Amino acid sequence: DQLLQGLREIGAGVCAWQGIAHAFNGSSQQAQRLVEAGLKLGFGGAFTYERALQLRRLAAELPLEALVLETDSPDMPPHWLYATAAARAGGLPQGRNSPQQLPRIGAALAALRVIAPEAMAQASTRNAVAALPRLGQLLGPLLGRPYTARPSPDGANPP
Repeated sequence: DQLLQGLREIGAGVCAWQGIAHAFNGSSQQAQRLVEAGLKLGFGGAFTYERALQLRRLAAELPLEALVLETDSPDMPPHWLYATAAARAGGLPQGRNSPQQLPRIGAALAALRVIAPEAMAQASTRNAVAALPRLGQLLGPLLGRPYTARPSPDGANPP
């Protein structure tokens, strides 16, 4: 709510904002207001826990155009990396998140949304570039072609 108030104070109603609400963990109303202000919502390891009911519901129901995958590496491990207190007491180290987990996090989000993991990855990349346009400039040389947030007519633009 403080972020939304700050955006209102500096004129979010006047222009479209670009950016990502990192590690989003708010209410449906907050999500709606952030998306209306022009922000994307970052989803990472937190939604992978079965007990994160509200976050899982939001991840499944929000418009696909609002979501960006993230790891928040090395923090916020997904459930498959989390070591319980008992396991840690037994010598198992706490798992650490890393960018290597992104495909699996994306697959978990795709499963919640009942879409293909590739579709989730493509949407997340498009959304990240829409939120952070300079990211497209960085991706272009890696892909060997310009990268924009808009899919090409044949739907082939970006992975």
